[in-house]
Amino acid sequence: MTDPAVPAAAAPHAPPPRVSYLVFRLERRIRACLDEALARHGLTTTEYMALSELRLRDAPSSADLARIAFVTPQAMNLVIRDLEQRGLIRRDPHPRGGRALRTRLTPKGLNTLRRCDLSLDGIEAVMLAEIDDPDRTTLAETLTSCARALHPDARP
Repeated sequence: MTDPAVPAAAAPHAPPPRVSYLVFRLERRIRACLDEALARHGLTTTEYMALSELRLRDAPSSADLARIAFVTPQAMNLVIRDLEQRGLIRRDPHPRGGRALRTRLTPKGLNTLRRCDLSLDGIEAVMLAEIDDPDRTTLAETLTSCARALHPDARP
């Protein structure tokens, strides 16, 4: 039986794997590790992404969070409702009025996010163990450029 984590020997004269294929495989492996690590903290990857964005941005809209997390606005509304019920975020009326609500992290949400970050630091440490600091910086910059090239109007 073969181990799917070990690549099979390439056929002679086979072209190297496409970068997009390698990125996809890496994303799937990262996602599996994230799902497992975050579950220990009682969060899903989508919930973690929403909390992380709330730490980075001042009160993004539900639609913004949905776009960033690659889920529908309806799905993000359920995530936000659940996070609010658990006391990880709070929603306040927008100062300009209307139906818009400003979503923010609570202290409990920030503490949960920090604990999750420690778990994710471990995942990244394993993933990047054989890459030196200058190459890590280059990798981050290159991935950011790739994401921006495919969606120039959005933040990566």
